[in-house]
Amino acid sequence: MRVIAAFMLYLTIALWPPTPARADVRIKDIANIEGIRENQLVGYGLVVGLNGTGDKLINNVFTRESLIGMLERLGVNTRDQVAFLTTKDLAAVMVTATLPAFAHSGSRIDISVSAIGDATNLTGGTLLVTPLLAADGEVYAVGQGTLSTGAIAASGAGASVTRGVPTAARIANGATVEKAVPFNLDKSNGLWLGLRNPDLTTAERVAAVINKTVGKIARVTDPRTVQLDFTKRDPIETLALIENLRVEPDNAAIVVIDEASGTIVMGDKVRISTVAIAQGNLTIRVTETPEVSQPGAFSPGGTTTVVPRTSISIDDQHDRKLGILNSGVTLRDLVASLNALGVGPRDLISILQSIKAAGALQADLEVR
Repeated sequence: MRVIAAFMLYLTIALWPPTPARADVRIKDIANIEGIRENQLVGYGLVVGLNGTGDKLINNVFTRESLIGMLERLGVNTRDQVAFLTTKDLAAVMVTATLPAFAHSGSRIDISVSAIGDATNLTGGTLLVTPLLAADGEVYAVGQGTLSTGAIAASGAGASVTRGVPTAARIANGATVEKAVPFNLDKSNGLWLGLRNPDLTTAERVAAVINKTVGKIARVTDPRTVQLDFTKRDPIETLALIENLRVEPDNAAIVVIDEASGTIVMGDKVRISTVAIAQGNLTIRVTETPEVSQPGAFSPGGTTTVVPRTSISIDDQHDRKLGILNSGVTLRDLVASLNALGVGPRDLISILQSIKAAGALQADLEVR
């Protein structure tokens, strides 16, 4: 009896209809809070300490003038000795950084350093104090530190090897925030959630799960935006609860094609109407294998000649057959059918474009 019971239990589990997989994600992974954003910073600076791989001052006026100005600020006058400035251990660089939201004065951020002159390698250099400005012209951070390129460059008399980009470097925690971007979150009566991939169905689902869990505070204003009303509520506590709620995002049916690399990406919503597909190419291969013909021994007036030998082969791919895709097939059916025809990525791009032209591809086709 135990064996029969165990067998019936196994049979029940095996025949139980599978539960469809749900791609639930957190709201914080598909939406941002409007107004809370990063800011880009940029600055111009000098890198010193290079091992003869810096800018040539005779070719880079901005590097030479920057060096003269820096030395003057430090009390060294070199205006009368410009012709003798021949150092190759200095490089002019552009410094970029991203100021994260809620970064306060004294916080440390990473910076990127890129050569703008004819310097060949920034490895081992040191960035001098560089103010980093935002689009409003204000200084929000100051950068300085030792560069790390992660690149390898070696050269000899007859060959050279370069791995990575030695003229671009990073400094971890290389800048100190001097000024914060004000944003008073706890005093906000209302905020907006901005979906990273605008979709009206997804926005409605986000608003529905928020209203069900937190209360009637969410309202969809457009496919990208969900408005939140924090009247008589703590914004910090409410947002911490909202960002961990899970929803199932809805995606549009789209096929993205990158012709340069032959990459094709299709969503699971792509559908194909009934269509017949035939794929095949005529390939003609001509191979030349010349042979040498020599005269017999002691033959009078004989000469050695080259005799051409040509081999021609034709591949009409007669084994390729016409395939039929029934209406409403899914992405899995489409891929399986095209693979059965032996279709490669390049041919698949042409087939998808032809299916779209025939009106049988029920999806947007985006060619990059």
